Amino acid sequence: MLVLGSAVVWSFGGTLARFLALEDGWTIVFWRSLFAALFLTGFMLLRDGPRGTATLFRNMGLPGIAVGLCFAVASTSFILALAYTTVANVVLIQAGVPLIAALIGWLVFRERISRLTWLAIAAVIGGVAIMVSDSMSGAVSPIGDALAMLIAFVFALATVITRRYAHVRMTPAACFGTIVAGTVAAVMSSSLAVTTSELGILVTFGALNFGLGLALFVTGARLIPSALAALLGTAETVLAPLWVALIHGEIPSLNTILGGIVVLTALLSYLSVELWRQRRALG
Repeated sequence: MLVLGSAVVWSFGGTLARFLALEDGWTIVFWRSLFAALFLTGFMLLRDGPRGTATLFRNMGLPGIAVGLCFAVASTSFILALAYTTVANVVLIQAGVPLIAALIGWLVFRERISRLTWLAIAAVIGGVAIMVSDSMSGAVSPIGDALAMLIAFVFALATVITRRYAHVRMTPAACFGTIVAGTVAAVMSSSLAVTTSELGILVTFGALNFGLGLALFVTGARLIPSALAALLGTAETVLAPLWVALIHGEIPSLNTILGGIVVLTALLSYLSVELWRQRRALG
């Protein structure tokens, strides 16, 4: 329920972003990161106390720093990508994260990849190719799709690192990532000024959408098999384009829908088999 809750919370990210009329994406990154950092710090202080929170930061080490930097790049790229492409393109390209993680694990750690996984990887590549074909024809900017692919890659890298260092609690890493993203955005932004109504949306966008989503995910993902966590996470991929279509009338292109179907079919097939294997291994 925690992981599913995180997926539902995250699915409103694109919809909230579309309510903001700010021209400078770095301004949005700064305020979103600030409120997410405040939420996550409060969450850790409430759950672990001041000493426990300090211990968590000390113990996260290099793996935590690496994961935090991945979160910083991903959260920043998400906001910047939305200025160039649709919400559907961003979340559907991100859906391939578990399979990209399997590919990184094979390249870096020589982890074995089954024939079914190779087929799923090939299908995801094909599905993403269909989606980004719109940018090749000039329908959308290739910058947006490139940033979406960057998000998928760094999230997959964070997944591999988290799996290799499963004993490290990653809540402080997520908080560290928001601090890094906010600091960089403060330097890059032309102005941090926002209106009162925009600030209200940014509080929701940062604290509830980003911060609460991370808190729910990192708490729940440690309690269930990784394949099940990824499977539940696909709820975000399905719901995010639906919310933005219903609320803002942003309808995905035919190529995005077709490519998304290919990616989701490959992902769900892979995760279903992987979940069965993990449960079988656990007895």
